[in-house]
Amino acid sequence: MERDAGKPAPRTAGRKGIVIAVACAAFAVGMVGAAYASVPLYQLFCQVTGYGGTTQRAEAGSSRVIDRTVIVRFDGNVDGDLPWTFQPNDRQVTVKLGETRETSFHVKNNSDRAVTGQATFNVTPNAAGVYFNKIACFCFDNQTLQPGEELDMPIVFYVDPDMLEADELKNAPGITLSYTFFRVDDPDESVAAAPQTGTSTDTTNKL
Repeated sequence: MERDAGKPAPRTAGRKGIVIAVACAAFAVGMVGAAYASVPLYQLFCQVTGYGGTTQRAEAGSSRVIDRTVIVRFDGNVDGDLPWTFQPNDRQVTVKLGETRETSFHVKNNSDRAVTGQATFNVTPNAAGVYFNKIACFCFDNQTLQPGEELDMPIVFYVDPDMLEADELKNAPGITLSYTFFRVDDPDESVAAAPQTGTSTDTTNKL
């Protein structure tokens, strides 16, 4: 009887060991998957919520325009490693909420060689990001300028009238859209690391 009672014990311990091993493996796989998914999930979170001043992407203009205006200011910056001049052609514009507006930035390569740059952006106040919609933009596209080349890069946008429903924005405070260009030393590698980035200078429907 004592031997019979003792026989199941090794099998029970074995089953527990297998369960623990499977659980640990699943946890490890989950952690790796989370690590790979964290960047796109964070980008999606920012786009949906406007977190950190992230703007929204729109395929077309707003279907609603109201007789309430907001001042939109533009700011252009260049990292020290990039030999470019970059500035807005309009320092600020006054637009109606829901009105589609186009403006542009002027950029020039001051060096004697071709250089590639890429722009990041943000909107302040941060809470306005979820209401700032870009229909066309050069941001996050690799831009390659030849020696001495200069061009105007347009953006098309509108500010959603729903902004007035947010307590901190109901008085339609001024909005600042700020860009910073950084040098891209290996454009091909940059594209491979960030699938949402293109090498084309086509500015249609870019966020």
